[in-house]
Amino acid sequence: MSVPVGPGGRRSRRDRLLGELRLWRPLDLIGVGAAWLVGILLVLVAASLLIYMGYRGLQYVNLDLLFSRPQPGSDQSQTGGILDPIVGTLMIIVIATAIALPLAVGAALWIVEYGKPRWLARVVESGIEVIAGAPSIAIAIFGLAIFQLPMFSWASFSAADGGGVFGRSFIAAGTVMSLIAVPSIFATTREALQSVPRHVREASYGLGKTRWATIRRVLLPTVRPDIATGTALGMGRIAGDTAIIVLLLGATLQLQAGTDIPGIGTLQGTGSTLTSYVYNNSPTGEGNAPEKAYAAAFVLMLLIIALNVLVAFIGRRRAGNDLPR
Repeated sequence: MSVPVGPGGRRSRRDRLLGELRLWRPLDLIGVGAAWLVGILLVLVAASLLIYMGYRGLQYVNLDLLFSRPQPGSDQSQTGGILDPIVGTLMIIVIATAIALPLAVGAALWIVEYGKPRWLARVVESGIEVIAGAPSIAIAIFGLAIFQLPMFSWASFSAADGGGVFGRSFIAAGTVMSLIAVPSIFATTREALQSVPRHVREASYGLGKTRWATIRRVLLPTVRPDIATGTALGMGRIAGDTAIIVLLLGATLQLQAGTDIPGIGTLQGTGSTLTSYVYNNSPTGEGNAPEKAYAAAFVLMLLIIALNVLVAFIGRRRAGNDLPR
């Protein structure tokens, strides 16, 4: 079947595309159409979420809300702002990411580049898969049982007389929260390492580099953008979880230091995050401040987007600077 040609005997891009589509089987065309439809629907859902939260959140977000501490009360005009939940969210993200990132990357490097003993590698992979599929509430209960032990009293909010360990603190919540970020960072790092061609490693060995030097100078710079992607996904899960925050951080209205030691006392104390604030003040919550819940949800969404962009930018920039010249 001939395809119409444009002036000068050259087919337009549209004509070439139509010509190619005529050669496809009907089932292939249906599959491509379904893929496009699903993609467009996902974009519409994401756009609808952003537009709705932006519309509801921007009505109530202001500087006083962002930079004032929350206060107890039944009148929204007198319940303060969301400064403490914002600080708590950032603290949890930093603590959990600082723990999850080296653990996940180290595990992926060991399994892909060494993988011995094989039975232990399989156990580690299975364990990470179990964590990935476990409900966060189950992980929270397990973490609470661990941090309530007397041996962890230094890392937890404890009774003033030293008679009880509550198992609640930023240290406890951040440590347990890191578990839900490990699977995404591990998966992206492992897949990226497995996609690096074998001849890249062999070229490095041929130049006299050791395996560790190859990992540090060749493999890690190559897969750093993928590590950044996994880290951004993990940070999104950390920032969006509520069950672990309620059980292991206490979800208190304001930050409460565990001891009088500057900095350390805050880490040993309790507090809240934007997710717990939204939960408590949602239209069906007990805080009776739905307007501030919408504002906090909007700020949380912007925070996650900003962190994703920042991590992706750092990962790609570092990857470009570290590649051999």
